[in-house]
Amino acid sequence: MAAFALSEPGAGSDAAALGLRAEGEPVGTPGVRAEGEQVGSVGTPGVRAEGEQVGRGAAEQSGAARWERGRADSEAPGARAETQRSGSESAAPGSQAGRESVRQGAEGARAGWESVRRGAAGPSAGREPGSAAGAPARPVAVPDGASRWRLTGEKCWISNAPEADFYTVFARTTPGAGARGVTAFLVPADRPGLTGTALDMLSPHPIGALAFDAVPVSADDVLGEVDRGFRVAMGTLNLFRPSVGAFAVGMAQAALEATLAHTARRDAFGGKLRDLQSVAHTVAEMALRTDAARLMVYAAATAYDEGAPDVPKRAAMAKLLATETAQYVVDTAVQLHGARALQRGHLLEHLYREVRAPRIYEGASEVQRGIIAKELYAAVEVS
Repeated sequence: MAAFALSEPGAGSDAAALGLRAEGEPVGTPGVRAEGEQVGSVGTPGVRAEGEQVGRGAAEQSGAARWERGRADSEAPGARAETQRSGSESAAPGSQAGRESVRQGAEGARAGWESVRRGAAGPSAGREPGSAAGAPARPVAVPDGASRWRLTGEKCWISNAPEADFYTVFARTTPGAGARGVTAFLVPADRPGLTGTALDMLSPHPIGALAFDAVPVSADDVLGEVDRGFRVAMGTLNLFRPSVGAFAVGMAQAALEATLAHTARRDAFGGKLRDLQSVAHTVAEMALRTDAARLMVYAAATAYDEGAPDVPKRAAMAKLLATETAQYVVDTAVQLHGARALQRGHLLEHLYREVRAPRIYEGASEVQRGIIAKELYAAVEVS
Protein backbone atom coordinates (compact mmCIF):
# COMPACT_ATOMS: atom_id res chain seq x y z
CA MET A 1 0.00 0.00 0.00
CA ALA A 2 1.39 3.36 -1.03
CA ALA A 3 0.85 6.88 0.30
CA PHE A 4 1.57 10.35 -1.08
CA ALA A 5 3.03 12.52 1.71
CA LEU A 6 3.01 16.14 0.55
CA SER A 7 0.76 18.13 2.93
CA GLU A 8 1.98 19.40 6.29
CA PRO A 9 0.35 21.17 9.25
CA GLY A 10 1.63 24.48 7.85
CA ALA A 11 1.67 23.70 4.12
CA GLY A 12 -1.54 22.62 2.41
CA SER A 13 -2.63 24.48 -0.71
CA ASP A 14 0.72 26.31 -0.67
CA ALA A 15 2.67 23.08 -1.19
CA ALA A 16 5.90 24.93 -2.00
CA ALA A 17 5.99 26.19 1.61
CA LEU A 18 6.62 22.73 3.08
CA GLY A 19 9.08 22.58 5.95
CA LEU A 20 10.09 18.91 6.35
CA ARG A 21 13.89 19.16 6.40
CA ALA A 22 16.36 16.88 4.64
CA GLU A 23 19.72 17.67 6.23
CA GLY A 24 23.11 16.59 4.92
CA GLU A 25 26.55 17.91 3.98
CA PRO A 26 29.05 17.42 1.12
CA VAL A 27 30.81 14.07 0.87
CA GLY A 28 34.22 14.10 2.53
CA THR A 29 33.43 16.94 4.92
CA PRO A 30 33.87 15.70 8.50
CA GLY A 31 30.94 16.14 10.83
CA VAL A 32 30.29 15.35 14.46
CA ARG A 33 27.31 13.40 15.71
CA ALA A 34 25.26 14.78 18.53
CA GLU A 35 26.52 11.91 20.69
CA GLY A 36 30.14 12.62 19.82
CA GLU A 37 30.79 10.21 16.99
CA GLN A 38 33.13 11.48 14.29
CA VAL A 39 31.77 11.12 10.77
CA GLY A 40 34.02 11.04 7.73
CA SER A 41 33.30 10.56 4.06
CA VAL A 42 30.92 7.82 2.95
CA GLY A 43 32.51 4.43 3.51
CA THR A 44 35.10 5.71 6.00
CA PRO A 45 34.87 4.21 9.51
CA GLY A 46 34.22 6.78 12.21
CA VAL A 47 35.41 6.66 15.82
CA ARG A 48 33.16 7.35 18.78
CA ALA A 49 34.33 9.79 21.46
CA GLU A 50 34.85 6.87 23.85
CA GLY A 51 37.13 5.18 21.30
CA GLU A 52 34.70 2.59 19.99
CA GLN A 53 35.23 1.92 16.30
CA VAL A 54 32.11 1.89 14.15
CA GLY A 55 32.27 -1.52 12.49
CA ARG A 56 30.05 -4.48 11.80
CA GLY A 57 29.84 -5.63 15.42
CA ALA A 58 28.10 -3.84 18.25
CA ALA A 59 24.77 -5.60 17.99
CA GLU A 60 23.57 -3.45 20.84
CA GLN A 61 23.56 -0.35 18.64
CA SER A 62 20.29 1.14 17.45
CA GLY A 63 18.61 0.08 14.21
CA ALA A 64 19.45 3.47 12.70
CA ALA A 65 23.17 3.01 13.39
CA ARG A 66 23.13 -0.48 11.87
CA TRP A 67 21.29 0.84 8.83
CA GLU A 68 24.00 3.49 8.39
CA ARG A 69 26.75 0.93 8.79
CA GLY A 70 25.23 -1.34 6.18
CA ARG A 71 24.90 1.58 3.76
CA ALA A 72 28.53 2.61 4.31
CA ASP A 73 29.80 -0.94 3.84
CA SER A 74 27.81 -1.40 0.66
CA GLU A 75 29.19 1.85 -0.77
CA ALA A 76 32.82 1.11 0.12
CA PRO A 77 35.23 0.32 -2.73
CA GLY A 78 34.73 -3.24 -3.93
CA ALA A 79 31.51 -3.71 -1.97
CA ARG A 80 29.07 -3.38 -4.85
CA ALA A 81 28.78 -5.90 -7.67
CA GLU A 82 28.70 -4.05 -10.97
CA THR A 83 25.75 -5.08 -13.11
CA GLN A 84 26.62 -5.19 -16.80
CA ARG A 85 24.19 -4.13 -19.51
CA SER A 86 24.06 -7.67 -20.77
CA GLY A 87 22.57 -8.65 -17.43
CA SER A 88 25.65 -10.51 -16.17
CA GLU A 89 27.36 -9.50 -12.92
CA SER A 90 31.04 -9.20 -12.17
CA ALA A 91 31.42 -10.08 -8.51
CA ALA A 92 33.95 -7.74 -6.95
CA PRO A 93 35.86 -8.79 -3.81
CA GLY A 94 33.86 -8.06 -0.69
CA SER A 95 30.53 -7.75 -2.52
CA GLN A 96 28.94 -10.59 -0.56
CA ALA A 97 30.08 -9.05 2.72
CA GLY A 98 28.70 -5.69 1.63
CA ARG A 99 25.32 -7.17 0.77
CA GLU A 100 25.25 -9.08 4.07
CA SER A 101 25.99 -5.89 5.94
CA VAL A 102 23.16 -4.09 4.16
CA ARG A 103 20.84 -6.98 5.06
CA GLN A 104 21.96 -6.83 8.71
CA GLY A 105 21.48 -3.06 8.72
CA ALA A 106 17.95 -3.41 7.35
CA GLU A 107 17.15 -6.04 9.97
CA GLY A 108 18.51 -3.78 12.68
CA ALA A 109 16.42 -0.89 11.40
CA ARG A 110 13.30 -3.02 11.47
CA ALA A 111 14.15 -4.25 14.98
CA GLY A 112 14.61 -0.69 16.18
CA TRP A 113 11.32 0.35 14.61
CA GLU A 114 9.55 -2.61 16.20
CA SER A 115 10.87 -1.61 19.62
CA VAL A 116 9.47 1.88 19.10
CA ARG A 117 6.08 0.47 18.15
CA ARG A 118 6.03 -1.85 21.17
CA GLY A 119 7.16 0.92 23.51
CA ALA A 120 10.21 -1.08 24.57
CA ALA A 121 12.63 0.42 27.04
CA GLY A 122 16.01 1.75 26.06
CA PRO A 123 17.14 4.06 23.25
CA SER A 124 15.02 3.74 20.12
CA ALA A 125 15.87 4.56 16.55
CA GLY A 126 15.89 8.27 15.98
CA ARG A 127 16.40 9.13 19.68
CA GLU A 128 19.57 10.32 21.34
CA PRO A 129 21.24 7.36 23.09
CA GLY A 130 20.56 7.37 26.80
CA SER A 131 17.14 9.04 26.56
CA ALA A 132 14.47 7.34 28.60
CA ALA A 133 11.76 5.32 26.92
CA GLY A 134 8.63 7.42 26.46
CA ALA A 135 10.56 10.69 26.80
CA PRO A 136 10.13 13.24 23.99
CA ALA A 137 12.47 12.32 21.16
CA ARG A 138 15.15 14.83 20.19
CA PRO A 139 16.07 14.54 16.51
CA VAL A 140 19.67 13.53 15.93
CA ALA A 141 20.13 15.44 12.67
CA VAL A 142 23.39 14.03 11.37
CA PRO A 143 25.11 15.44 8.26
CA ASP A 144 25.47 12.22 6.32
CA GLY A 145 26.88 13.49 3.03
CA ALA A 146 25.50 14.79 -0.26
CA SER A 147 24.07 11.36 -1.06
CA ARG A 148 22.62 10.81 2.41
CA TRP A 149 20.18 12.87 4.46
CA ARG A 150 18.13 12.83 7.65
CA LEU A 151 14.44 13.79 7.41
CA THR A 152 13.09 15.81 10.34
CA GLY A 153 9.60 17.27 10.57
CA GLU A 154 5.94 16.36 10.08
CA LYS A 155 3.38 15.46 7.44
CA CYS A 156 -0.38 15.64 7.94
CA TRP A 157 -3.67 14.67 6.24
CA ILE A 158 -1.96 11.80 4.45
CA SER A 159 -4.29 9.21 2.88
CA ASN A 160 -3.43 5.60 3.86
CA ALA A 161 -1.26 6.78 6.77
CA PRO A 162 -0.20 5.23 9.07
CA GLU A 163 -1.09 1.92 7.40
CA ALA A 164 0.89 2.31 4.16
CA ASP A 165 3.94 0.15 3.36
CA PHE A 166 5.90 3.05 1.86
CA TYR A 167 5.54 6.80 1.40
CA THR A 168 6.44 9.24 -1.34
CA VAL A 169 7.82 12.01 0.88
CA PHE A 170 8.62 15.56 -0.20
CA ALA A 171 11.30 17.30 1.85
CA ARG A 172 13.24 20.55 1.66
CA THR A 173 16.85 19.93 0.65
CA THR A 174 17.67 23.60 -0.09
CA PRO A 175 16.34 26.13 2.45
CA GLY A 176 14.79 29.31 1.09
CA ALA A 177 14.51 28.01 -2.47
CA GLY A 178 10.73 27.60 -2.56
CA ALA A 179 9.49 24.96 -5.00
CA ARG A 180 13.00 24.58 -6.47
CA GLY A 181 14.53 23.27 -3.24
CA VAL A 182 12.29 20.24 -2.70
CA THR A 183 13.32 16.60 -3.22
CA ALA A 184 11.06 13.54 -3.45
CA PHE A 185 12.06 10.40 -1.51
CA LEU A 186 10.57 6.91 -1.43
CA VAL A 187 10.56 5.99 2.27
CA PRO A 188 9.57 2.51 3.54
CA ALA A 189 7.26 2.58 6.56
CA ASP A 190 9.72 0.57 8.66
CA ARG A 191 12.55 3.09 8.26
CA PRO A 192 13.87 3.96 11.77
CA GLY A 193 12.57 7.22 13.19
CA LEU A 194 9.33 7.23 11.17
CA THR A 195 6.11 7.06 13.19
CA GLY A 196 2.46 7.59 12.26
CA THR A 197 -0.80 8.47 13.97
CA ALA A 198 -4.32 7.89 12.65
CA LEU A 199 -6.63 10.92 12.49
CA ASP A 200 -10.35 10.70 13.29
CA MET A 201 -11.95 12.27 10.22
CA LEU A 202 -15.54 12.75 9.03
CA SER A 203 -15.11 9.97 6.46
CA PRO A 204 -13.93 6.60 7.77
CA HIS A 205 -10.88 6.32 5.52
CA PRO A 206 -7.33 5.78 6.81
CA ILE A 207 -5.90 9.30 7.02
CA GLY A 208 -3.09 10.18 9.36
CA ALA A 209 -0.09 12.24 10.40
CA LEU A 210 3.57 11.25 10.11
CA ALA A 211 6.49 12.26 12.32
CA PHE A 212 10.06 12.11 10.98
CA ASP A 213 12.68 11.90 13.72
CA ALA A 214 16.00 12.04 11.82
CA VAL A 215 14.82 9.36 9.39
CA PRO A 216 17.79 8.20 7.25
CA VAL A 217 17.50 8.32 3.45
CA SER A 218 20.06 8.06 0.69
CA ALA A 219 20.49 8.77 -3.02
CA ASP A 220 18.89 5.38 -3.72
CA ASP A 221 15.65 6.71 -2.20
CA VAL A 222 15.45 9.83 -4.40
CA LEU A 223 12.64 9.97 -6.96
CA GLY A 224 13.61 12.10 -9.93
CA GLU A 225 16.37 14.62 -9.18
CA VAL A 226 17.58 16.35 -6.05
CA ASP A 227 15.87 19.76 -5.62
CA ARG A 228 13.46 18.88 -8.45
CA GLY A 229 10.91 16.98 -6.41
CA PHE A 230 8.18 19.53 -6.99
CA ARG A 231 8.03 18.33 -10.59
CA VAL A 232 7.35 14.84 -9.27
CA ALA A 233 4.56 16.20 -7.07
CA MET A 234 2.89 18.20 -9.81
CA GLY A 235 3.21 15.37 -12.35
CA THR A 236 1.63 12.97 -9.87
CA LEU A 237 -1.22 15.40 -9.17
CA ASN A 238 -1.91 15.69 -12.89
CA LEU A 239 -2.71 11.97 -12.79
CA PHE A 240 -4.47 12.02 -9.40
CA ARG A 241 -6.86 14.83 -10.29
CA PRO A 242 -8.75 13.07 -13.10
CA SER A 243 -8.93 9.96 -10.90
CA VAL A 244 -10.49 12.04 -8.09
CA GLY A 245 -12.87 13.38 -10.73
CA ALA A 246 -13.83 9.82 -11.66
CA PHE A 247 -14.45 9.03 -7.99
CA ALA A 248 -16.67 12.12 -7.71
CA VAL A 249 -18.63 11.24 -10.85
CA GLY A 250 -19.29 7.82 -9.37
CA MET A 251 -20.75 9.40 -6.24
CA ALA A 252 -22.90 11.75 -8.31
CA GLN A 253 -24.17 8.87 -10.44
CA ALA A 254 -25.05 6.81 -7.36
CA ALA A 255 -26.98 9.74 -5.86
CA LEU A 256 -28.78 10.38 -9.16
CA GLU A 257 -29.89 6.76 -9.51
CA ALA A 258 -31.13 6.68 -5.92
CA THR A 259 -33.08 9.89 -6.54
CA LEU A 260 -34.69 8.59 -9.73
CA ALA A 261 -35.87 5.46 -7.93
CA HIS A 262 -37.14 7.39 -4.91
CA THR A 263 -39.03 10.11 -6.80
CA ALA A 264 -40.60 7.54 -9.14
CA ARG A 265 -42.24 5.57 -6.30
CA ARG A 266 -42.77 8.18 -3.59
CA ASP A 267 -46.40 9.28 -3.19
CA ALA A 268 -46.92 12.99 -2.58
CA PHE A 269 -49.70 15.50 -3.17
CA GLY A 270 -51.97 13.00 -4.92
CA GLY A 271 -49.35 11.61 -7.27
CA LYS A 272 -45.68 10.69 -7.48
CA LEU A 273 -42.84 13.07 -6.64
CA ARG A 274 -41.62 12.90 -10.22
CA ASP A 275 -44.91 14.45 -11.37
CA LEU A 276 -44.01 17.73 -9.70
CA GLN A 277 -42.32 19.96 -12.26
CA SER A 278 -39.86 21.37 -9.74
CA VAL A 279 -38.71 17.85 -8.87
CA ALA A 280 -38.48 16.71 -12.50
CA HIS A 281 -36.45 19.78 -13.51
CA THR A 282 -34.13 19.31 -10.54
CA VAL A 283 -33.47 15.67 -11.47
CA ALA A 284 -32.79 16.76 -15.06
CA GLU A 285 -30.22 19.29 -13.79
CA MET A 286 -28.55 16.59 -11.67
CA ALA A 287 -28.24 14.32 -14.73
CA LEU A 288 -26.98 17.14 -16.96
CA ARG A 289 -24.17 18.11 -14.59
CA THR A 290 -23.18 14.50 -13.92
CA ASP A 291 -22.80 13.69 -17.62
CA ALA A 292 -20.87 16.91 -18.27
CA ALA A 293 -18.46 16.06 -15.45
CA ARG A 294 -18.04 12.51 -16.79
CA LEU A 295 -17.10 13.80 -20.25
CA MET A 296 -14.62 16.23 -18.72
CA VAL A 297 -12.97 13.41 -16.78
CA TYR A 298 -12.74 11.27 -19.95
CA ALA A 299 -11.17 14.19 -21.83
CA ALA A 300 -8.58 14.76 -19.10
CA ALA A 301 -7.72 11.06 -18.91
CA THR A 302 -7.31 10.89 -22.69
CA ALA A 303 -5.08 13.97 -22.69
CA TYR A 304 -2.90 12.39 -20.00
CA ASP A 305 -2.61 9.10 -21.90
CA GLU A 306 -1.63 10.98 -25.07
CA GLY A 307 0.87 13.25 -23.32
CA ALA A 308 -0.97 16.37 -24.48
CA PRO A 309 0.60 19.75 -23.57
CA ASP A 310 -2.57 20.96 -21.83
CA VAL A 311 -2.74 18.14 -19.26
CA PRO A 312 -2.42 20.47 -16.21
CA LYS A 313 -5.39 22.56 -17.39
CA ARG A 314 -7.56 19.57 -18.32
CA ALA A 315 -6.74 17.72 -15.11
CA ALA A 316 -7.65 20.78 -13.03
CA MET A 317 -10.88 21.30 -14.98
CA ALA A 318 -11.91 17.66 -14.56
CA LYS A 319 -11.22 17.64 -10.84
CA LEU A 320 -12.95 20.98 -10.27
CA LEU A 321 -16.09 20.28 -12.28
CA ALA A 322 -16.52 16.70 -11.06
CA THR A 323 -16.07 17.41 -7.34
CA GLU A 324 -18.27 20.52 -7.36
CA THR A 325 -20.88 18.60 -9.36
CA ALA A 326 -20.83 15.68 -6.93
CA GLN A 327 -21.35 18.06 -4.01
CA TYR A 328 -24.38 19.60 -5.74
CA VAL A 329 -25.91 16.29 -6.84
CA VAL A 330 -25.49 14.52 -3.48
CA ASP A 331 -26.79 17.52 -1.52
CA THR A 332 -29.79 17.84 -3.87
CA ALA A 333 -30.50 14.11 -3.59
CA VAL A 334 -30.59 14.42 0.20
CA GLN A 335 -33.05 17.30 -0.14
CA LEU A 336 -35.38 15.29 -2.38
CA HIS A 337 -35.23 12.24 -0.12
CA GLY A 338 -35.92 14.16 3.05
CA ALA A 339 -34.94 13.09 6.57
CA ARG A 340 -34.59 9.41 5.66
CA ALA A 341 -31.41 10.27 3.73
CA LEU A 342 -29.70 11.39 6.94
CA GLN A 343 -30.35 8.18 8.81
CA ARG A 344 -27.23 6.17 9.62
CA GLY A 345 -26.68 3.43 7.07
CA HIS A 346 -28.54 5.12 4.21
CA LEU A 347 -26.61 5.37 0.95
CA LEU A 348 -26.98 9.15 0.85
CA GLU A 349 -25.86 9.53 4.46
CA HIS A 350 -22.68 7.73 3.45
CA LEU A 351 -22.24 9.81 0.28
CA TYR A 352 -22.95 13.03 2.12
CA ARG A 353 -19.98 12.42 4.41
CA GLU A 354 -17.73 11.21 1.57
CA VAL A 355 -18.43 13.98 -0.94
CA ARG A 356 -16.99 16.90 1.01
CA ALA A 357 -13.31 15.97 1.15
CA PRO A 358 -12.61 15.67 -2.63
CA ARG A 359 -13.15 19.42 -3.01
CA ILE A 360 -10.12 19.90 -0.75
CA TYR A 361 -7.55 17.14 -1.34
CA GLU A 362 -5.30 16.92 -4.41
CA GLY A 363 -5.67 20.70 -4.59
CA ALA A 364 -8.71 22.64 -3.34
CA SER A 365 -11.26 24.00 -5.80
CA GLU A 366 -9.72 27.47 -5.49
CA VAL A 367 -6.31 26.05 -6.42
CA GLN A 368 -7.81 24.38 -9.50
CA ARG A 369 -9.29 27.67 -10.66
CA GLY A 370 -5.90 29.29 -10.23
CA ILE A 371 -4.22 26.57 -12.31
CA ILE A 372 -6.81 26.88 -15.08
CA ALA A 373 -6.40 30.66 -15.26
CA LYS A 374 -2.60 30.39 -15.25
CA GLU A 375 -2.63 27.89 -18.12
CA LEU A 376 -5.11 29.99 -20.13
CA TYR A 377 -3.03 33.17 -19.80
CA ALA A 378 0.17 31.27 -20.58
CA ALA A 379 -1.37 30.19 -23.90
CA VAL A 380 -2.28 33.81 -24.67
CA GLU A 381 1.27 34.98 -23.99
CA VAL A 382 2.72 32.28 -26.27
CA SER A 383 0.42 33.22 -29.13
